[in-house]
Amino acid sequence: MADLIGKGLYTPAEAGRLLRVPPQKITRWLRGHSVKGQYYPALWKSEITLDDDQLILGFRDLMEVRVADAFIRAGVSAIRVRSAIQVAKEVIGSDHPLSTDKFRTDGREIFLRIIEMDDSGEETERLLNLFRRQYEFRGIVEPILKTVDFDAEGEPQQWWPNGRRLNIVIDPERSFGQPIDAETSVPTAILASFAEMQGIEATAKAYEVPENSVRRALEFENMLSERKAA
Repeated sequence: MADLIGKGLYTPAEAGRLLRVPPQKITRWLRGHSVKGQYYPALWKSEITLDDDQLILGFRDLMEVRVADAFIRAGVSAIRVRSAIQVAKEVIGSDHPLSTDKFRTDGREIFLRIIEMDDSGEETERLLNLFRRQYEFRGIVEPILKTVDFDAEGEPQQWWPNGRRLNIVIDPERSFGQPIDAETSVPTAILASFAEMQGIEATAKAYEVPENSVRRALEFENMLSERKAA
């Protein structure tokens, strides 16, 4: 269990609720599936491995699903996404390349930003074209990158699922990656559930948090519930 700390833990249902992606689709992407006798392998392997073969996603998987879903919604087939993942894996040496900050777009094509060092020790930037002028991607990648905090290596650290205004963050280092109020670190589900029974003021006193934190948690959880019902 110790090796799971700091990775975040999500069932396909929990991931689907946060990402607004059907859990069945997430399961197909991470486990592979067959259609009319044709087997389609997994797009990538989950970073979480459990002895009971239960599918659990980590934070990196969550971020990977987010980008893969954006590409597929834009019209890219899962087969093309799989191909892009394989190329990117080989180039940047990451099992979860879609969730890095190395993707760029010029409005029509998707590029992988690669930093190379020449013989003299100077760094140069190279852009690898992954999709070859077949899709419109304006506004697909940049909004995704804006709500994620990356470390110096370009790997995702935190996700602000509804932007920074709402002050709700998903951080694999805290509360096993469940949505929390960024100011107090209390899970939004706990604050919202208590507030629905006892009210905002009583919840703020009980958990020693500002009333605004409770309001933000309620807004966020209500929004997730509306998404699930839609």
